[in-house]
Amino acid sequence: MKNASARYLWGDYLDKHLEYAFSHEPKVTHIGNSENEVKEALKLILSGKKRATSHSLLGLQYRKEPLPKIGDFTVLTDWKGDAKCILRTVAVRLKPFFSIRESYSKIEGEGDLSLTYWKNKHWDDYTKELEAFGRVPRESMIVVCEYFEKVFER
Repeated sequence: MKNASARYLWGDYLDKHLEYAFSHEPKVTHIGNSENEVKEALKLILSGKKRATSHSLLGLQYRKEPLPKIGDFTVLTDWKGDAKCILRTVAVRLKPFFSIRESYSKIEGEGDLSLTYWKNKHWDDYTKELEAFGRVPRESMIVVCEYFEKVFER
């Protein structure tokens, strides 16, 4: 793990949870596309209001990133890369964009928790993300819904 802050946080977690000592190295990342978005997502995660995140399957494929899977660990950082908490993936669902329901938007915990907010925000995010690959989002595109639990924070 290149990020020293993430390495130390992961080490502190392993000191208390030796059963995961041989787990794969966690992914180190932030959630959001700007400093303000990352700050807001961290606030929601640390408070327990945000318990899911959504990836476009196409974006993951174009960036050659693996699908999240149950049991994966993620060290979540702020915009500067300072580790703040550790998440563990508890469920992954692949759904067409058009099939996302309000119950999911509430679990994702952003904005006013409405489906309308979720769809508008994610459509904009996916448009920006896929533009780099000459693609556009579609109602039928697959969204990777990753559910997580916060398992450790300092």
